[in-house]
Amino acid sequence: MKSVSPHLTANLLVAATLLIAIALSTAGAASAAATDRDLAALSTATYIYIATVRKDGNQSRAVPVWFTVSKDNRVLIETGPTSWKAKRIGRGSPALVWIGSSTGPAFIGKAEIVKDRSVQDEVIENYPKRYFLARIGFARPSRDKLDRGQIVVIRIEPTRDLPEGFQSQPGTPAPAPGALSH
Repeated sequence: MKSVSPHLTANLLVAATLLIAIALSTAGAASAAATDRDLAALSTATYIYIATVRKDGNQSRAVPVWFTVSKDNRVLIETGPTSWKAKRIGRGSPALVWIGSSTGPAFIGKAEIVKDRSVQDEVIENYPKRYFLARIGFARPSRDKLDRGQIVVIRIEPTRDLPEGFQSQPGTPAPAPGALSH
């Protein structure tokens, strides 16, 4: 009987864990929305900090980004199509989100690049209302930028709140998406 190398076994284990995390992030998330805790924090926050899951199943570094909240209480951001977060989300990575600071309330959510023009228009309309710099034209999302592929809109649908005090730990395994806890 031929033995399997430890390296191959470890790679298969990481791949299986990532596939389970992706499957969980898509299962039952269709009706999820931000919890009251998260909505309260989002209403006063200037930034969210977002991390994604690398191919090896580990967290990326959390980075601050501008955001808005959609009419159906999903988090919307815009970013360059070649950013690591856009690439990872494009291949199915969930998003880890901290609200207001890198130690703020946190949740994990299903993230997707949005092609729906009405959702993109929410970002175009709301960023200038939230951010003075966008209002005066600096880093302002526009229909032209979206149509030319210079930016993409990402919708993040919370699937589970993370425990109080949960912090970003780049290079360590990401938590499982699981079901949203209200």
